[in-house]
Amino acid sequence: MTAYQKNASIAAIVLAVAALTGCGEQIRSAQAQAPGGMPPPEVSVVTVAPERVALTNELPGRLEATRVAEVRARVPGIVTQRIFREGAEVKANDVLFRIDPAPFQATANSAQAALAKAEANLAQTTLKAQRYKPLVETNAISKQEYDDALTAQKQAAADVASAKATLDTARLNLGYATVNAPISGRIGRALVTEGALVGQGAATPLATIQQLDPLYVNITQPASEALKLQRAMRDGKLQKAGKDEVKVSIVMEDGEIYAHAGKLLFSDQTVDPGTGAITLRAVVPNPERFLLPGMYVRARVEQAVQENALTVPQQAVQRNADAAVVMVVGQDNKVAPRPVRADTAIGDKWIVSEGLKSGERVIVEGFQKAPPGAVVNAVPWKPAGQPPVMQAATKNPAQPVKQ
Repeated sequence: MTAYQKNASIAAIVLAVAALTGCGEQIRSAQAQAPGGMPPPEVSVVTVAPERVALTNELPGRLEATRVAEVRARVPGIVTQRIFREGAEVKANDVLFRIDPAPFQATANSAQAALAKAEANLAQTTLKAQRYKPLVETNAISKQEYDDALTAQKQAAADVASAKATLDTARLNLGYATVNAPISGRIGRALVTEGALVGQGAATPLATIQQLDPLYVNITQPASEALKLQRAMRDGKLQKAGKDEVKVSIVMEDGEIYAHAGKLLFSDQTVDPGTGAITLRAVVPNPERFLLPGMYVRARVEQAVQENALTVPQQAVQRNADAAVVMVVGQDNKVAPRPVRADTAIGDKWIVSEGLKSGERVIVEGFQKAPPGAVVNAVPWKPAGQPPVMQAATKNPAQPVKQ
């Protein structure tokens, strides 16, 4: 947009506001004719003052469980019992299913017997080697016979170790016949019923457990916005929102703010070539289990802080597609339009980056009584919902603070 077009847009707003000037002239004429004159009209103003504001971005996000475990059958067999209630909260190591343990118990018993046999053989060969040792020293037996006895002892010891490993495997399989919860969380529906053959050739899925407290929020932000923030912080215009953590608020579909605030964990360093966005991950508490994985939400992320920002209520700014104007009450209590630059909204306020100085008074309510050039009585503006405060009107306002 050229400078001429911008000035034309600003002039259009000024002319629209000045349309009330004719009425203002009539009012002043009537005041001049009335006995004693009428008091100037009253308008509500705010005095612009620097403040520290957190810059938030409202970005789309999707909830995800922090931990997801698929419960599977690790041994083949027939399911004999389902212990849990579908949709309930379970704790780690809670029993979920039982698989027929009879074949695994028999295998464990057989392995136990094989171990006992190997241990007996080891004891026999050890005694034989001990008896042969003094005999070989007196040449009562050949050295070959003694070496054979030592070798048999070592083989017997190896057989014992192998039998122990086989027994451990059998006991593990027997333990796998009882299916436990690997993590704490909420379990979904059962994927098999009693009597089903599971684990035959593959680990059969039995159920899924999701940890719902806390939850991850996967947020997407355009890479251009992230780059703009980084440049502003590099130039010193903005500061990081927090050294240790960045606050994240969840906005539900109906516009309600979720009661528990979360925090930002990390920002991805890769831009998605398909969407041109980067992914941010936050974690949010969910003690009431109100949020569920897969839900789409809006996340308000406090990504930066602006020190000494000048803000005005949004209703004080009159704008069209190309320009914005506020009405300023000067030192002489006269109204004058002022072009401003207000591109960033924080709650119900605009951050004014150009056009205003600290200490100036901006009209918030009473525009219809305050055409450009009119003399007004400026009183402090009180937002709706706040009790009124008795305060004398300032006839001689202080000089604006120069920046």
